[in-house]
Amino acid sequence: MTRRIAPLPHRHVLTLPAKPAAVRTARETTQQLLAEWGISPHHPTVDAALLILSELVTNSVRHAASVSPSLTVSYAAGHDTLVFAVHDRHPYQPSLRTTTGTDTGNKGLATVVELTSSLAGSAVVRQDGDGGGKSICITLPL
Repeated sequence: MTRRIAPLPHRHVLTLPAKPAAVRTARETTQQLLAEWGISPHHPTVDAALLILSELVTNSVRHAASVSPSLTVSYAAGHDTLVFAVHDRHPYQPSLRTTTGTDTGNKGLATVVELTSSLAGSAVVRQDGDGGGKSICITLPL
């Protein structure tokens, strides 16, 4: 028997052009949403979440823009959980398990994995059903 998890009460979806300005817009939108949802900017998870989000959006802009002219950030939050995902239509599926800080091409993902792990969160890559894109999903406890 599978236990059903109640949907998180707060949700938002943001679609942006895959351009450098997307990083700032995503961060500012996140800060605004968290405030609206009653999550203090001083909560110990917030700064790390903003850095993780910035790294993921930066990666989409740098590595996927030629194939994916836009990216989508999905947010959800509840009393004790913050979830966000960055989606693009580039088919490359990065491995989050083998990412290390010594691989100069993956320093951003290494930061994502390290911060997520340090907060007892999880990071997952989800491939689109047609194989033509992916979402990197982050779940963090609040």
